[in-house]
Parts: sequence; structure tokens; C-alpha cells
Amino acid sequence: MTQKVTAPEVKATPIVRRPIAIIGTGYVADFYMKSIALYPEVEIVGAFDLDADRLKTFCDYWSVKSFASATELLADLPPQGVVLNLTNPKAHYEVTHSCLSAGRHVYSEKPLAMNMNQAHALVELATARGLHMGAAPCSYLSQSAQTLWAAVREEIAGKVRLAYAEIDDGYIRQAPYQHWKSETGAPWPAEDEFQVGCTMEHAGYYLTWLIQMFGPVRTVVAASAQLTGDAPAAHDLSIGTLFHASGVVSRLTCSIIAPHNHELRIVGDNGVLELDECWDNLAKVRFRKRTRIRRRLLELPIARRLRLANKTTHPVPAKGGAATMNFFLGPDQMLSDISEGNDPSPTMQMALHVNEVTLALQNAGEHSGAVAMQTTCAPTLPQPWAHPLRGIM
Repeated sequence: MTQKVTAPEVKATPIVRRPIAIIGTGYVADFYMKSIALYPEVEIVGAFDLDADRLKTFCDYWSVKSFASATELLADLPPQGVVLNLTNPKAHYEVTHSCLSAGRHVYSEKPLAMNMNQAHALVELATARGLHMGAAPCSYLSQSAQTLWAAVREEIAGKVRLAYAEIDDGYIRQAPYQHWKSETGAPWPAEDEFQVGCTMEHAGYYLTWLIQMFGPVRTVVAASAQLTGDAPAAHDLSIGTLFHASGVVSRLTCSIIAPHNHELRIVGDNGVLELDECWDNLAKVRFRKRTRIRRRLLELPIARRLRLANKTTHPVPAKGGAATMNFFLGPDQMLSDISEGNDPSPTMQMALHVNEVTLALQNAGEHSGAVAMQTTCAPTLPQPWAHPLRGIM
């Protein structure tokens, strides 16, 4: 007689819920929700916005609980949770300060604060409370940025000397921006773009990459100007030369005037590393070898695509608007750091340093001269999946 063998019962591993709360349900909040959907373990406790109609529209669409006040929302958020501060830039300091004072970790949209006194105050408060705090953008954690950084570490282009980064978005004042809406119908925040400034809004996308690869910025030599619109709109052009601690020099241009160009070129002794778009987490990283042909010196016209050996990196939502970005990479990293008991200082130092460099660029004007940075930040570590490159000899 054959004995029937019963397979042992396999108990499903419970999903560890990671709670977040959302304050600010405007244009960018929908992009965060599309990214959060890629993380089934994330639990959205709820959302709050001063605009009751906007809050209702957002919460009804995404099936999120709405709260009548930020105080009530924070009271429902467990201590290990993170607040996403997605308010407009001028409210970032006040909202983040309130959340930290309530004992809650905070991830803020950019910029961290509108001046360095406020930024320092937030870091001091978070440190005193033993809390984590960080700020967008988080694209330096993306596959494209990490692939480029791996190429720099492996000296594919030889010793790096120079980097050119562009964040030009076209002549925005002539664009039909009045018709730009998020998935739930929130209008593109034109007032913030024009009154806060494109440098404050966008410089961080490449600043975080450059600082990650080449170290903190020692000195900024920059110029900025308002070239379109009526005063007192913010400067809509900035051009900065950044002297990094490693000795690398980078140039960063931000504008809402020049034709759209988000290219990054890193120049080394053996050639040039290239990437076309910082708003695409899957942007191709290419290398053009430098060579001599007869009496000419040139970079080869055919570039070689560089890829990471590990094909599994991070999830990316479907393209939305002008970007293909996972907006939750930063909050996800913060939640992991909290659960693992990691030191919050590196993230806060990065946010503080990026804030200082950004302000130096935005406020340069015509006669700023060389400005020595007063902040610095510790080296970041590559993502665990981000090395080595594949098929590179």
C-alpha cells in the first residue's frame, strides 16, 4: 500500500507594511501616486491639502483617506512612517518643520527650503529629534544615474576632468502650459515655476548626480538673470561652474528659455560619457572613445552603449508627461533606512548641500564672483545592484 505523502503547509510571508502620509495633493502628487503603485507593501495612511476640493478629487481618484487637518493625519501616521511634503516650495519649510516637531520623518519635494537659515534649522531639528529627513530629486538613485556612476568608477573614459550638464526646458512662457494637467486634473504650477525659479525647481536633478560622482562642491562661480516675463519674477536662466572636492569641474545650465536639452557629457582622458535625459530613469548611457585619425583628434561617431551587469534594478512607471521617473525611489530608500536603523545624516547632508549650491546658482545675478560653499556631504554608496558594468573590456 502506497502511503500518501502530504506536502508541508507553506505559510505565506506577511508583507511588512510601510506607512506614508501625503501633505499636498497638487500636480506632482499624481506622479508620486503612480510610483507608489509599484510598491505593494507601502500603506498610504491618508492625505491632507488646504484646498478641500483638490483634496477630495485626489482622494476619490486614488482611493486614499482624506484628513481635515495635518495634525489629525500626523496623529494617524505610525512613528516609523514618512510624511511626503508635496506642497508648493514656499511652504516646504513650515510644513516640514511642523512634521518634524510632531516626531515624524519627512521627505520633501525640492527645494528643502527657500533660504539656508531655514534649511539649517530643519537639519538641526531633525538631528535633535533623531529623525530622518531628505529632499527630492531622487533620480540619482535611478538606473541611468547609477550606470553612469559605475562607468565613472570603472574609469571607462579614463580619469574624469570635466562635466557639462544642461537643464534647458524650452521657451516655457510661449508654451500652452495653461492646458497642462496632472492625471487628476491639477494644473501645472506655473506660478511656482516663474516666481520661485527654474533653477530652484530643476538644478537638483543634475546636482545630485554630479555630487554623487565627483564629491561635494567647494566653490561656485555663477551668473543668473531674468530674461522673460515681468518683474519681480525669479531668474529664468542660470549658468554655473562648480569646483568639486575631487578636482573635477562641472558646468550646469538651467533655463526656461533655451531649446529643450537635458544632456550630460562627462569628459575623461580616454573619451566622453553621454546621457541625453535626466528625467528618464532608463536613459541610455553611451561612451565615445577618443582617437587620432591621421592628423585629427576626435571622438568616435559611433557610441558604445553601457549597461549594468545586473538586469534587475528598480521599477519604473509608464511614461507620464515629460518624465519617465520613479518619484518614490527617495522615500523608499528612507523607509528602508528607518527600518534598518541606518544613520540619517548622509541624506540630510546631501539635501542641505544641494540646497546651498542651488541657491548660489539661483541668486548669482551679474556680480556674484566665486562663492565658497559652507556645507559639505559625505560620500554616498552605489545601489547594491549598480555594479559592475556588463561586457566592458
